[in-house]
Amino acid sequence: MREHERSTMSDDTTDATDASTSRRRFLLGGAAVTGALAIPTAGVLGSSHQSGVQQGREFRVRLENVSDGSTLQTTDGGKPVPMSPGAYAVHTADEPVFTPGEPERGNGLEEIAEDGAPPSKLAEALSARDSVTDAGAFAVPTGADGPGPLLPGNDYEFTVEASAGKPTRYLSLVTMFVQSNDVFLALGGADGMELFADGEPNVGNVTDSFGLWDAGTEINQEPGVGEDQAPRQRDTNIGDVERGTVAPIAEVNGYEYPSVDEVARLTVTPTGEGDG
Repeated sequence: MREHERSTMSDDTTDATDASTSRRRFLLGGAAVTGALAIPTAGVLGSSHQSGVQQGREFRVRLENVSDGSTLQTTDGGKPVPMSPGAYAVHTADEPVFTPGEPERGNGLEEIAEDGAPPSKLAEALSARDSVTDAGAFAVPTGADGPGPLLPGNDYEFTVEASAGKPTRYLSLVTMFVQSNDVFLALGGADGMELFADGEPNVGNVTDSFGLWDAGTEINQEPGVGEDQAPRQRDTNIGDVERGTVAPIAEVNGYEYPSVDEVARLTVTPTGEGDG
């Protein structure tokens, strides 16, 4: 057993801005997906510190839950697959969230992957990296009154800003595969997904760049059945410690998981010119 440091911030947090070099923005954050998926609210800081050298483009990112009651086949029957609030970053060449084959960094990924916990810790860690030009959290399903898990038929939406040209900009995004001990979905793996191809926005349905990963922090139980998984666990951070490394789920033995396109649909759409 072990204890995590949990980080939450109040919704009325403010941050000074330097108009010539950066801007700060605040996004609502999520909270732990425990018990009957009850979600207390918490605030999360997101940031953009992009240098104003090139014209920026704004992109709308939409993550939909397309699972249903038969998506995850278990010994208890078919079940849907909720997803948790998560964090994102626009960055130059880097592995901002995790490195395959290495342990989770203590940057907040473990808390998301195991418990669907508030993404504030990871959002703050990402915004502090030199390679990151825009970072934050997504937590409130479209049309909802506050933060909560992403259930079938619902979606999260948020916008990011990035510049074409060099250095190349990438988008990384992570969210919990809730019916698991420590499995998460990551856009573009450790490197993220290029936001531009030959100078043009790389947009549309990008679900094929979304993959399932194991955080290597908690021993896996049968997906959708394990008593130490978020919808069923009696509290956060109670599963058996694994002390492994981050790996694609295809390299983790033991259980089968549905394909990503049976769980999620991820689309990226340019919305117009950004702040530059």
